[in-house]
Amino acid sequence: MTRSQIFRAMLLALFTWTAMPLVSAEQVPLQDKPFAEHKIVLQLSDGDAKKQALVLSVANNLLKAYDPDKVAIEVVAFGPGIDLLLTGSDRRKQVESLIAQGVRFDICLNTVETIERETGKRPEFIPAATPVQVGVGQILFLAENGYTLVRP
Repeated sequence: MTRSQIFRAMLLALFTWTAMPLVSAEQVPLQDKPFAEHKIVLQLSDGDAKKQALVLSVANNLLKAYDPDKVAIEVVAFGPGIDLLLTGSDRRKQVESLIAQGVRFDICLNTVETIERETGKRPEFIPAATPVQVGVGQILFLAENGYTLVRP
């Protein structure tokens, strides 16, 4: 190959690469709460039972303090925080009660897939949890759309 052929091949590769659409994590749509005056995302990245209880308490207190139609609450669980959303969780009933009141619980599929790779078994999470590909990406998406991040 001549130098000019190599250069053309490199340019073609570069143009092809830059023309490819960027792959981004799929985001779940924002909650349909048109009257929400407050939008809060609660980060749960800790497997500690006390931290999980605190997140549930904060969500519950927000529902009490504000009309549930006037507050949008989303809990994003990733890393060890997904333990709260597994089917065998001691707090499953509390989570499902909050979901019934309009709180959304997101579970990071990257974490689920990592656990599956490491253990050979896919962890089962409660069906009412909303799967998101990247937990931190979901937090960023929410923050960019007017949600206030709180990490209890």
